[in-house]
Amino acid sequence: MHALLYRQPPTQMLGEQLEVLTEVLRDEVNLAIWQRRLPAQIADFAGLLLAQGHALGQTLVLDLATSESQPELTGLLAEYSDLPGQAVCLADIAWLVGAFACLFDARRIGLRLRALDRAMCPRFHVDHVPVRLITSYAGPGSQWLAEGAMLRQRLGDPNAEPQDPALINGSQAGHVLLAKGEKWSGNEGRGLIHRSPQPLGGERRLLLTLDWLA
Repeated sequence: MHALLYRQPPTQMLGEQLEVLTEVLRDEVNLAIWQRRLPAQIADFAGLLLAQGHALGQTLVLDLATSESQPELTGLLAEYSDLPGQAVCLADIAWLVGAFACLFDARRIGLRLRALDRAMCPRFHVDHVPVRLITSYAGPGSQWLAEGAMLRQRLGDPNAEPQDPALINGSQAGHVLLAKGEKWSGNEGRGLIHRSPQPLGGERRLLLTLDWLA
């Protein structure tokens, strides 16, 4: 008889150095978080942008012919060019796109930038993508669960979600998350379980996500 192969449960890696993001390439890791401190210029810009009270929902599909290509972000945040820090924020987004493309050898990336005043995905769920970069420029970061905190078979069932705050992990504004989804090769049934936080009354969130399309 062949011995059953033991597969280590998915784990998460957190660190204050950029290099922690490469940990997501390991088979057993379904989340890597770079706990970076957001530069003050960017934090101030994000706060000013949200204070305008405007709806914001911008989407781009970026085609990068080579890993050396600079992302074309024309039109992104264009209406906020008069706010101090806009150029610095755009440079940061471009850098994140470049780092994401380099790490995964991505040639097409889907970019979404949104201002949110409520949880976009309030239930714990997994993403049906290979991998997603998530970062909040303002407001609370995403919430996620370690393996075993919730039965995967009951995702979407509000009665199955953990109520103990100790089981619910959260990130902060500025943190950069790389979350594996169900379509990462070999990660089926192991995608990161996560959800959007519910902002407090009057609080808004500026959220950037990047998806590996090809």
